Amino acid sequence: MKLIIAQKEDLEVLVKTSVHESIKEFFAQKDESDSDQKHLTVKETAVFLNVTELTVRNYIKRGLISAKKIGNRVLIDRKKLENTLKEVKSLKYLR
Repeated sequence: MKLIIAQKEDLEVLVKTSVHESIKEFFAQKDESDSDQKHLTVKETAVFLNVTELTVRNYIKRGLISAKKIGNRVLIDRKKLENTLKEVKSLKYLR
């Protein structure tokens, strides 16, 4: 193990650049995974929101989540779902 003695300013710069690079990598990976899958099933949406499938179906019936029915499958657009979540968060903090 190597011990390095550094000034406070050098350490701050090192931490900032390290965190910045890590965040950039995280969002790059997130964008790649988002592009792979545009639509979610009810089950995948339930896992994503950490609720039950019945709750997701109730949200769809109430109009809180927009979904399309293709045959017997219900598909939810991932981007619209994320935008809906952003709107809900902003309304929560307006109170």
